[in-house]
Parts: sequence; structure tokens; C-alpha cells
Amino acid sequence: MAQHKSAEKRARQAERRRTRNRAITSSLRSRVKAVREAIASGDKTAAAARLHEAEKALRQAATKGVLKKETASRQVSRLAKAVNKTASA
Repeated sequence: MAQHKSAEKRARQAERRRTRNRAITSSLRSRVKAVREAIASGDKTAAAARLHEAEKALRQAATKGVLKKETASRQVSRLAKAVNKTASA
């Protein structure tokens, strides 16, 4: 473990950050899963509503540094593409 006061503080900060990031990541996975389930059921309005929630969460996670900006954009793009494909089918 950390021996110096500053190292102990960094360890505490890292632990807080890790737990926060895990919670946010778990929430993101749940929201993305909800979009995919709505797409699978073929319900376009539900899929669009879930996409809006997932997009907001992904963009916020990117802002907070949990995800990289490009990763969030790529995930949003792929989900939107899938929702639009469901709508036209």
C-alpha cells in the first residue's frame, strides 16, 4: 500500500473514481441493452425513446471522461442506424 500521505490520497481518489466509473458504465450498458431489446421487439417508438436516453447517457459519460468521445459517438451512431433500419423494415 501507499506509504506517503500524497500517495494515500491518490489511492483514495482512484478508488472513488473507479467506483463512480463502474456505476456509470453499468448504467450505460443497461441503457444500450434496452435500446437493443426495443429494436428486437420491432417497436419503433420505444426504440427511439430508449435511443434518446442512451444517447444522453453516452454523451454525458464522454464528457465526464468515462468513455472517449469517439467511442460514445460510434456507439450512438450504430444504435441510431439500427433504430432507423427497424423503422424502414
